[in-house]
Amino acid sequence: MNIHADEEFAWRLLISFFIGTAIGFEREYRSKAAGLRTMIMICLGSTIFTELSMVMSPSTPDRIASTIVTGVGFLGAGVIFKDGLSVTGITTATTIWIAAALGMAVGAGEYFIAIFGMVGVLIVLAVFEKFQYLLERLHQTRTYRIRFDRKTIDDIMVDALMKGLGLVFRKRRELKDHDNIIMVYEVSGKEKRLNEFNQELRNSEMVKAFEY
Repeated sequence: MNIHADEEFAWRLLISFFIGTAIGFEREYRSKAAGLRTMIMICLGSTIFTELSMVMSPSTPDRIASTIVTGVGFLGAGVIFKDGLSVTGITTATTIWIAAALGMAVGAGEYFIAIFGMVGVLIVLAVFEKFQYLLERLHQTRTYRIRFDRKTIDDIMVDALMKGLGLVFRKRRELKDHDNIIMVYEVSGKEKRLNEFNQELRNSEMVKAFEY
């Protein structure tokens, strides 16, 4: 490679570092599993692999670059966790995925795509979170797992309680565990109403435990 080519690759790495830093700072600020250093390394790694792919196999530059998608998929899967009945880490996993895509764009010399893609990512992560919070206050869907004592169970009362709060619900499963009956409901409604439902479950003597 000549000096000009080396300078071009150096600029690409610098741009990739900047993109990784911008996305990583937002993730680090929110204390996510994949933070500043992780996003920088993903962007830089994707850029380097893409550059090497273009140099080592100019006729088929997609050979190495295509494996980046597979590798990043494994990284993304590692930050997705199931906590009770909810799943967390999906946004972080998709952020890892798109950070790699932006790094590949830089490595391929598509700076316009990379920079404006970064702006779009930051808007989605930082600005749209407020809209998401507003929507969640207006409407949520939760999956409840309610444990009753088999001798005192009254699921009709629970159904009436949800109807009285204006919640939309559907019974998904019914399980028996020794002397306990476990009801699994899918409940939808305003966050305020759902929180009121939580309080009613806490105060109910027939409910031994619940989670969502």
